[in-house]
Amino acid sequence: MNQTDRHNIRLVVTGGAGFIGSNLLKYLLPLYRNYLFVNIDCLTYAGNLTNLENREKEENYIFEKIDIRDFNSLKSCFDKYDINAVIHLAAESHVDRSILGPEVFIDTNIKGTFNLLELARMKGPGFRFHHVSTDEVYGSRDEGYFSEAAAYNPSSPYAASKASADHLVRAYYHTYGLDTVISNCTNNFGPYQFPEKLIPLVIRNALKNEPIPIYGDGRNIRSWLFVEDHCRALDMIFHRGKPGATYNIPGSAELSNIEVVRRVCRIMDHIMSDGHREDLIVFVGDRPGHDRRYALDGAGIKSELGWRAGHTFDQALERTVRWYLENQQWLEECMTGEYMSYYERNYTGRRK
Repeated sequence: MNQTDRHNIRLVVTGGAGFIGSNLLKYLLPLYRNYLFVNIDCLTYAGNLTNLENREKEENYIFEKIDIRDFNSLKSCFDKYDINAVIHLAAESHVDRSILGPEVFIDTNIKGTFNLLELARMKGPGFRFHHVSTDEVYGSRDEGYFSEAAAYNPSSPYAASKASADHLVRAYYHTYGLDTVISNCTNNFGPYQFPEKLIPLVIRNALKNEPIPIYGDGRNIRSWLFVEDHCRALDMIFHRGKPGATYNIPGSAELSNIEVVRRVCRIMDHIMSDGHREDLIVFVGDRPGHDRRYALDGAGIKSELGWRAGHTFDQALERTVRWYLENQQWLEECMTGEYMSYYERNYTGRRK
C-alpha cells in the first residue's frame, strides 16, 4: 500500500521550513495522523530545516526541495503524491527587501501562486486551496479596522505582490469554481522567526550589545499575533472556512514599534539581570512608504469559526524572548547559512 492509498488528505504546505510554516506543521502533524503532509520549500535564506528537526521521522511527513516558481517540478510533486489540498505560505515577505529588490517578490508571490492555482485547477473538483496572506494588502488606517470587504491599498512592492496573489485566488474561485479560502493575518511573532523581523532582531542586537535601530519616530502601530494562535486559526479556516471566503486574523494587542522594543528590552533585563538595554535604541531614517497603522477586524473568524487568540501579548512575548535566549546557537547559525548543512546531511539521497 503506497502513501496515497493510506492518506485521504494529501496536503502540500508551501514554505514549510519557514517561520510560520514550520510552526504550522509541528501543530498539524500530531493532530492529523491520517493526512500526508508534503512540505515544499526551496530553502532560501529564511528557510531552515532545523526548525523541523526530528519531524522527518514522522510517517505522515515528507519534505521536497522545490521552488514554487518551477512549474514542472511542482507538477511532478503533485502527481507523485496525488495532492488534493494546499496551504500556501511560501512567499518573499520582508518589506525592506522588496524595496531594494522587488523582482523576486513578483516572481515568487505572484507567479508562484499562479503555478499552484493552475495545478489545483488541473486536479479538478475536491481540491482545497488555502492562501495565507497579510494585513498589508489593505494599506494604512488611522482609525477603525479593516473588514474582509475593505478595498485594497498596498504601499510596498511586497504588499502589492500579496494583493495580486489574493486577487488571483479569488479569480480562480469565481472563474473555475476552485474551492479556495484566503486568510489575512497581522504581524506574527514567536519561535523560529528569522532575525530580520523586529522582535528577533531586537533580541539578537541586545544580546550582542549592538544598536537597536527603530525606523522614524517608532510610533508605527501593528497588531501582534502569536504564531501558535495563528496556527490554530489556519487549522480552523482550512477545515471549516466557507469556499470563496476571506478571514482576517487579528492579533491580541495593538502596539507601536517602540513600545514592543522597550518591552523586549525590559524582559531581557529582567531575565538576565544585567544592563539597561533600552539604552541601545537608536532612531534611524524612516523607510519609503512606511504604513502608519495596520488593524484588522476579526469579527468573521470569531463569530463564524469561534476563534480567539489564546495568549496575551505579554505572555507570548516573554515565551518568545525566553525561546531565543535558550536557542542562541540557532539564532546565529541561521544568520550564517550553516543550517544548510542540515539539509545535506538529512535529505540528500533520502528516499521519498
